[in-house]
Parts: sequence; structure tokens; C-alpha cells
Amino acid sequence: MIGQKILFVDRDGTLIAEPPDFQIDAYAKLRLLPDVIPALLRLRDAGYQLVMISNQDGLGTASFPQADFDGPHALMLDLFASQGIVFREILIDVSLPEQKLGTRKPGIDLALHYLRDRSIDLKRSAMVGDRRTDLEFARNLGVQGFLLAPDGEDWNTVAATLCTAHRVAQVQRVTRETKVRVDIDLDRVADPVIVSGHGFFDHMLEQLGKHAGIALSVHCTGDLHIDEHHTIEDCALAIGEALRNALDDKRGIGRYGFSGEDELAIDASLDAVRFALPMDETLASAALDLSGRAYFVFDGAFHRSEVGGLATELVPHFFRSLCDAAGFSLHLRVRGENTHHMVEACFKVVARALGMAVRRNGTELPSTKGAL
Repeated sequence: MIGQKILFVDRDGTLIAEPPDFQIDAYAKLRLLPDVIPALLRLRDAGYQLVMISNQDGLGTASFPQADFDGPHALMLDLFASQGIVFREILIDVSLPEQKLGTRKPGIDLALHYLRDRSIDLKRSAMVGDRRTDLEFARNLGVQGFLLAPDGEDWNTVAATLCTAHRVAQVQRVTRETKVRVDIDLDRVADPVIVSGHGFFDHMLEQLGKHAGIALSVHCTGDLHIDEHHTIEDCALAIGEALRNALDDKRGIGRYGFSGEDELAIDASLDAVRFALPMDETLASAALDLSGRAYFVFDGAFHRSEVGGLATELVPHFFRSLCDAAGFSLHLRVRGENTHHMVEACFKVVARALGMAVRRNGTELPSTKGAL
């Protein structure tokens, strides 16, 4: 299950401008920083929940009365709420620097419950502030840190960085039969790097990466002296797990994928128009749904029991294992005469469908359930 992303944000100098006396104790001192509202809305739509964490030196003392703080603070919250920006929690430390309390940033005592909450994904969370202590807080909490500065990052940069970060994953699967490492980047096009020890299977996985338009690297050492079954199955499971991890919370993806956007073929038996991929005399079609639910349907019969040293019974087994690990539904059909063409068309057509489904074009979650 994908955990909740948190954006920890400082208040003074980050959400609102900080005055020369460092105290926003009057309405006239309240001013939002440029671009903060559109940036927070973009981050909210990308799945982040907001937590404000602020040091307010000596709040509640005679030099900084609580009542003077409460009015401008409440107005600030009302301004944000009027634009659809709400905070999951507001954490305020009122100690003085010389007290050196753990509740004061860069200390993380106020945020310890986020370390204990397993529903929170700190690896995908971040902290935005305007002081070095905010960056130290981020390091202490184990989240990415951003420093707003006149000559450095601004809110637009922060939002763009967090919302368009590459979806990458690395998976290592080690058993007594195989040792597999998969690296994947769904947002980068690169030549596939495949080393499995099985030449024909390498060629098929190259089709998967190339025609999906993703960066795919697979390195496998397996018990090929027995047969190719474990290598094919464990590579599929590792690639599927990497896909699931890289897809993150699936916001902005197309979700559904078909084998091609341009070639159409009439499937008389289903009385439907389907997307298809031709390879000489062979025609393959695929449709998939990154639903989080694993299901595989295969319609085809190979004319040979093996091709290139690969048992053709392992072709549907590969895709079934891929679906199980990645959590998607796939309907795959192939017709043809040349077994090599049929197997290769299967990998190419699934790649085309996968590339369409993972393509990111916004931040919305393509589900009425609110989760995938």
C-alpha cells in the first residue's frame, strides 16, 4: 500500500513574509509570499497533505502576547482555506533558542508521531522552509528539504520539482534459484539494458522497454543449467514489483492502455474494433488496466513448443507473473504463423499498452474510488 505524502512547511518567511522584527503580531504585517497559493494547490492535487511547523520565539510572553499572534494567524488560515488549502496539523514551538528544547526546529520532537505512523511515507515527503534549521529538520526527519531564498528556490520551483519528479524504482529479488536486479524510470527514454543469460529472452525484454518508452535495466543470474523457467518467472516478478513501486500513487496516469493508437483491426469474433499491432503475418492486441487488481487473459496458440531456446508455454506465464506482481489486468491476444513473430509481437504490443497507461498528463487520480 502506498503511504501518505506529507509536505511540512515553515510559516514565517515561507508561507508569509517575515517582518524585520520577526513577529507577525498585527494584521498590517500579514502578507502572503508570491505564488504560494497556486504552488500549494498543485501540491495538494498531487496528493500531499500539509503540516505547518513553526518556531515562535517566546509566544505567550509579555513581549509576544498570545492574543496578538492569534488574530493574524487565524486570518492567514482563513485566506488559505478560502482557496481550498487546509492543513492536516499545525505544530508550533514557543520556546526560546537558549532553552535548546527538542521541540524547536531543527529538533523533531513535535513531529515524532509522523515517524511512528506507518501510513505516512516519509521517503516521498518533504520540508519547505527559509532557514538552514529547516533543512536540518528535514534531514533529522528523513525527508527531502527545500530552502526558499531570494536567489534560490521559489514556490514554483518547489512545486515543479515535487510534482514532476521521475518515477523510478529499483528492485532486487534474490532466491536460491535466481538473483535479479531491475532498475526502471517511467519518465525517461533510454536504450534497454538486459542481461539475463538467455539471448532470446533478452531480446524480448528489450522490446518491452523500447516500445513502452521507458528506461528499463534488468540483470539476472539464474539456474539456466536446469532450464529457463525460474529466470523468466523471477524477472517478470521483479519487473512487476518495480513497475508497482515506480507508479507511486498513480496520480496523473492514463491508467488504461491499448496496444496502439494508430492501427485498428476488426475482431469479428468479438464484434468489436480493437487496437492491434501487426508483425508481418502476425497480429497481436492487448488492453490493460493499472487497477491494482491482478488478472490475466490470454488468447493464442503457438505452433512450436520453443523458439530461441525459450519454451513458448512460458510466454503467457511471464505476463501472468508480471500482472501478479505489478497489480494490473491484461488481456492479450495473438494470431499468426511464425512463432518468433508471435512471441515478439506479444512483448511489443504489451509494451505499447503499458507505455500508454503509465504516461503522466496531470495530477488527478483516474478512479472514482479515490485509490488505485
